[in-house]
Amino acid sequence: MDFTRKVRGYRTPILLTLCLLLPVGVIASSNPGKAKADQPLFVGEETCKGCHDDIAKRFDESAHKKMALLHGGAGVTCENCHGSGKAHVDGGGDTSKIFNPAKHSAKEVDAKCQTCHAGAHPNFDRSPHAKANVGCISCHSIHQSKDEKLLKVSQTKLCLQCHSDVKPAFSMPFHHKVNEGLVQCSDCHDAHGTFNANNVKSTADQNAICTKCHTEVRGPFVYEHAPVKAEGCMGCHTPHGSQNPRMLNMPAINPLCNQCHSGVAANTVHGMGAGSSVTYPCTTCHTYIHGSNMNTAFIR
Repeated sequence: MDFTRKVRGYRTPILLTLCLLLPVGVIASSNPGKAKADQPLFVGEETCKGCHDDIAKRFDESAHKKMALLHGGAGVTCENCHGSGKAHVDGGGDTSKIFNPAKHSAKEVDAKCQTCHAGAHPNFDRSPHAKANVGCISCHSIHQSKDEKLLKVSQTKLCLQCHSDVKPAFSMPFHHKVNEGLVQCSDCHDAHGTFNANNVKSTADQNAICTKCHTEVRGPFVYEHAPVKAEGCMGCHTPHGSQNPRMLNMPAINPLCNQCHSGVAANTVHGMGAGSSVTYPCTTCHTYIHGSNMNTAFIR
């Protein structure tokens, strides 16, 4: 038996297998009438504009307007979020026949948003914001925001509306330039959730959140200062703002160092124990305190 006959002999099983593997939608398309009945009945954006013209005008400037460009320009805008409008229109504007975010819980609204944004924000459900019922529309204006991320107001103002306990820190003598617009909350935090406390962004090296800007202390170093790798930057620095230079946790460098090195500082070499008259800081000698490529004691 040649190869041609072998293929012909298996023709029927092959065709049967292909039919079983076809998506349900493809098989259903052989019955156009049934497929059409099963499809959502979209009335289209123009129909929605008939009653909601004021919203439609603002929506034209929203980033969500780009949904109309999906599927070769056949994308849906209003009904993508509110659901099919057919029953709503046929009912003379019956509000019970359509999804109105204002009449649903934050979790229900978030679930609707996540149908598109789950890939970008997979950790939102575990975030402190979600657990506190701070949902998507608490921060985002779906229809009328001209901001790329649809924020209701500027990011800093938006965050500080709730996080008022942090706001005074940015007025300290030494602070990150958030009020000045040089740094944003999202540079360090992910409002949509992370695996860290306070929604601090997750990276392989947690210090990378700081060293992406403070590149001079990034390393890697031949001789690493252990606390930098263990506790990280916040072991010595206060991230939002401080009354101390370099946003240190303590007003003077020596007491800060002595939290770990009290046994060393008290000996005769350093002479910095209790009652010592030495006033120069540890970093006068231990210049490369974040790490060094030359000396195990981080000396110049």
